[in-house]
Amino acid sequence: MKNGNNRTIAIIGSGPAGSTLASFLAKKGADVTVFDDGRRPDLIVGESLIPALIPVLRKLDLEERVAAICQHKPGVSFTLSKDEQIDFTFQSLAGSPMPTYAYNSPRPALDCLLEKRADELGVKRARVRAKVERANGDRLRLSDETLSQAPWLKGKQPDLLVDSTGRARLFARTLEIPAELGPRKDVAYFAHYDGCELPTPTGQVIIGRLENGWCWRIPLRDSLSIGVVLNKDDAAKFGTTPEERLEGIINHDPRLAAAGVKRRRVTEVATYTNYQLVSTRGHGPGWVMTGDAFGFVDPMLSPGMWLALRSGELLAESLDDLAGYSREMRKLIKAWMALIEYFYDGRIFAMYKTGMFFENKYPGKVSMFMHDFFNKKIACMAAGLTTASFSGHCLLQLFAGPATWKTDPEPLAIR
Repeated sequence: MKNGNNRTIAIIGSGPAGSTLASFLAKKGADVTVFDDGRRPDLIVGESLIPALIPVLRKLDLEERVAAICQHKPGVSFTLSKDEQIDFTFQSLAGSPMPTYAYNSPRPALDCLLEKRADELGVKRARVRAKVERANGDRLRLSDETLSQAPWLKGKQPDLLVDSTGRARLFARTLEIPAELGPRKDVAYFAHYDGCELPTPTGQVIIGRLENGWCWRIPLRDSLSIGVVLNKDDAAKFGTTPEERLEGIINHDPRLAAAGVKRRRVTEVATYTNYQLVSTRGHGPGWVMTGDAFGFVDPMLSPGMWLALRSGELLAESLDDLAGYSREMRKLIKAWMALIEYFYDGRIFAMYKTGMFFENKYPGKVSMFMHDFFNKKIACMAAGLTTASFSGHCLLQLFAGPATWKTDPEPLAIR
């Protein structure tokens, strides 16, 4: 592959990963072309952001513009039952390198900001749905039809092709690269609503356990995003259409129903499936994957957008070490999957309840220290700062065992 500014790079897809990569590469002086037809759905999953994403936005000189369209997010609350709720605040990150806040974003508008920033930095753009063809072995090439839509390339194939097509996973499908699937086979339905009771404090995201599955409430500036995630068979019990299922589940859950007595749906209902997937290969000769095209994680804890932006940032730093980039991305995706499993199987909630029991029964400096230490460790992992930390996961395992002696995680699991 060519070195320095002589390298030509074609990014297929202009979502968050593709636009972020394009911007960072343009800052380095690379010759970048983005192929994208500009079509976007009105609703896109990934509206709740995590603090780790903010430093990336700052590097792109975008945080001020993002803040202008987003809702400030102080933390996340988890409802375990009708009457029990655990509140987490990002203020527990104080003293760490991580910001003590995040944002809830209107995704299409946020994606447009990222795309516009790439344009401002001089990225070339071909408004076409790109096609790739399998060349020799595991090599890929742009089709002649696609290449003709970027005349500045003068008919020459780029030095590097980047798959930023998201869940379309263009390269994996073309090369028939298999994927490792997670254990869950869930489906999600969500829409935006007016007239709902809003979480407190302002901007707080609510994650709730359902009878089967879980739900989210994400406050945006002008509406509330309500989504439900559950097994496909359980979802089918509530109707035959996405609209019937979403409304039926809201009415069935006491917390959602109470918060949405006067609700009015203001968007279509979006449907998403396949929430846990990672490609067995993330790069090859002259090509590499980013974002969801590489792998995507269950939306619990909202890591998707950060993984997309981080993949773009990381790849821009690793063009001469695609194998190292792929290893790091797999490590990050696997670490998030492992952390999220603590929430699904109830162990994280068992740890919290056991800790509160001992704090109340044996108050004092030691129990307060353990409380603050544990909260900060969990906050740093869920915020994206130490998610892949070996010591962090070891501490979770260390705490999880004794916690189950006092609190059974099974009744707290998300089914």
